[in-house]
Amino acid sequence: MASLAAVVTVGTQIPYPLASGSTQRVLTIVSVVAFFAASLLHAADTRGLRAATLLVGVCVGGGLMAEAMGSRTGFPFGNYRYNDSLGATVAGVPVVVGLAWAMMGWPALLCGRRVADRFRCSHRSGAVLLTAFVGSLVLVTWDLFLDPQMVEAGHWSWLATPGPWLHGVPLVNSLGWFATGVLMMILLEVLVPTVARAGSSDALAWALVGWTWFSEWFGHLVFFGRPTVGIVGGLAMTPVLMVVAKPDLLRSRT
Repeated sequence: MASLAAVVTVGTQIPYPLASGSTQRVLTIVSVVAFFAASLLHAADTRGLRAATLLVGVCVGGGLMAEAMGSRTGFPFGNYRYNDSLGATVAGVPVVVGLAWAMMGWPALLCGRRVADRFRCSHRSGAVLLTAFVGSLVLVTWDLFLDPQMVEAGHWSWLATPGPWLHGVPLVNSLGWFATGVLMMILLEVLVPTVARAGSSDALAWALVGWTWFSEWFGHLVFFGRPTVGIVGGLAMTPVLMVVAKPDLLRSRT
């Protein structure tokens, strides 16, 4: 079932650049729901129902709380407001936004664990912090692609915020993503079993991360007319995923 949800995810994202208006909005929502389902089912298949439940509680619940606070106070992401284009809301935040935190939160956790496992930290706290650091970097660099795309689609808008910007998105937003991501990753790393069930694999999660990187980078450069976003996002996310794919690249320099 997780594989089927992953196929639906890719199948709805491929036509996205060619769609517009309500069709594009529907594709956005369906792709997020499908990606969330793929991550949730993969968590349940490889680490058990408790892992899937924790993913919902930490990432969906935590994401909605962080976004509700952020959109009201400007902390920790900056000053922004959601529009009414993404369906049902909780505390003024579209539910699909909470699902988006979880859909990428699970692969991000597994990315962090892959690096931490290779480093074989002598203390559990070191493994937790390294997992959280790498996992949060995956989330932050992904958002460099995501936020400009969603702003231009009209799903949320940024208010005047001092400091550097990337295509209408203040870069202070990345600091908020990193801090929020670290907290989520720490909770998941501590609470979710680290070892996958016998006979299961994390290949699906790796494939979804790889597809996300490629589709976002290629889409911004070729279809969306935002080459700066594609270049910045690519320069940020590519080395992170290179370290995830080949942790020895980092290990050999330490």
